[in-house]
Amino acid sequence: MTSQTTAGTRHDPTDVLIIGAGASGATAAKVLTESGLRVVALEKGPWRTKETFSGDELASINRYDLWPDPLLNPRTHRTGVDEPATTQLFCPVPQMVGGGTVHWQGWLPRFTEEDFRFHSVVGDVPGASLADWPISYAELEPYYTAVEWAFGVSGQAGANRYESFRSKGYPCPPMPMSRYAEKYHRGAAALGWNTFPTPQAALSQPFDGRPATVLSAFAQQHGDPSGTRSSALNVFVPQAVATGRYDLRPDSVVREITVDARGRATGAVYEDAEGRLHEQRADVVVLACGAVETARLMLLSRSAAHPHGLGNENDLVGRNVTFHEFSSAVATFDDPIYAWAGGGYVSASSFEFYGHDDSRGFAGGGHMATSGVGIPLPINWSLPDRPAWGAEAKRVDREHFNHSMAASMVVHDLPQHDNRVDLDDEVVDDWGLPVARITLTPHENDLAMGRFLIDRSAEILEAAGATSVQKVYPDRVTGNCSHQHGTARMGNDPETSVLDRDCRAHTVENLFVVDGSSFPTGTGANPTLTIMANAWRVAERIAAGRDAATRG
Repeated sequence: MTSQTTAGTRHDPTDVLIIGAGASGATAAKVLTESGLRVVALEKGPWRTKETFSGDELASINRYDLWPDPLLNPRTHRTGVDEPATTQLFCPVPQMVGGGTVHWQGWLPRFTEEDFRFHSVVGDVPGASLADWPISYAELEPYYTAVEWAFGVSGQAGANRYESFRSKGYPCPPMPMSRYAEKYHRGAAALGWNTFPTPQAALSQPFDGRPATVLSAFAQQHGDPSGTRSSALNVFVPQAVATGRYDLRPDSVVREITVDARGRATGAVYEDAEGRLHEQRADVVVLACGAVETARLMLLSRSAAHPHGLGNENDLVGRNVTFHEFSSAVATFDDPIYAWAGGGYVSASSFEFYGHDDSRGFAGGGHMATSGVGIPLPINWSLPDRPAWGAEAKRVDREHFNHSMAASMVVHDLPQHDNRVDLDDEVVDDWGLPVARITLTPHENDLAMGRFLIDRSAEILEAAGATSVQKVYPDRVTGNCSHQHGTARMGNDPETSVLDRDCRAHTVENLFVVDGSSFPTGTGANPTLTIMANAWRVAERIAAGRDAATRG
């Protein structure tokens, strides 16, 4: 070990060490253990059971029951390198077994073929650092199918006119249509625009021994007390555990990835819940912490062999970060919508303006979808000009609570070289480690796309019969999607990327990254299905490589 950290307990080596047990880490663990490899996983947060989740809005939304506690796990943000960074909960993701899939609504659209060659399609965009992916949709397609069928995804193959080819349909039919989904479909149809049931990680009918998902208003940002929503916690973790080859250690804070004199990864030093240091050695190390924390850990892992951080010889680790942005047009209807009930804001989507079109004046497009306007407690608190108290506040509640819905969109924010994650030089976390500092300036393309998609969303609501529509244009990227990509790009050229096409670090032959860090572009759709599909693909290659080495 060439690092400065002195480990306490040294554990026997394992075949593969995975840092993180969220969407990507749990997927990789399932595939690797079912391939016969021994896996140790270190997860920063707790391993919670369904009995610990509830519809408590104050706990889930206001008191960090699922979110990282900003006092223990701060993060800093600034909009330019010349500005001071402020401590804030930027782009939070639950730090626990299951990761972001614990709190999600579960949108699982596929990317399109165009997404994987976006630079070739749109050309150079001034100020952006676009790059094609080194893999194609066709290469990833079997893994999309594998994840969809493992999770029992509910959807309707072929309903999305703009989807790329599929080798197999969805395992479950679409979820029941809500009133707000019906409004969305009706409005888009009146405009001649295609819509489709949003594919989601929920079971519309019993599947693979699991019951149909319990529909609840307390879905987004809440854990699932019924255990019927598909998630890494409910599906992939139990499958990996069932092999008997998965040693999952929660409440384990990794301080650094260790290396030998040649610069190869040897394992990790971590701190357990009692503050004791451990070293876990492994033949292969896999990072699955999310794009922000993976970049942070790579930068923290400095040694004589990697003085600027692991895999950071070309100062690319942490750069080109993208986050998406979620915003809406909000409408009121005369008839009740009940948009707070029955599973939040999913059920209807459109890719009508997803693909690139030169005539729009900006590059790319985004996923549009119906929304509720929040969970019951704060449903109308954020409406423009809403009174905070008194009779007028009650009147607004009566008019809007059951009568409001939103049509929303995901902005495909463009990667920029200077948008990055690095280490803050002043703020540390509760373990004394420098926190992730995010430097993020929105590209004008992001803002133009947001305005365009919000205008189209408003048109859908108006065509559906809304009595009033308010547009909420994004003016910055806030990280409100909890989507993270791009800090350790994969590519064929080591001079312009951190990872190769199999997500192996160019300069660390036994280090892999399976979360959204590897994405060359963020695309305009929710990333988790692609993250899991790619993690499955990479895990298969790790297993195949280990098998070939054993035979050799």
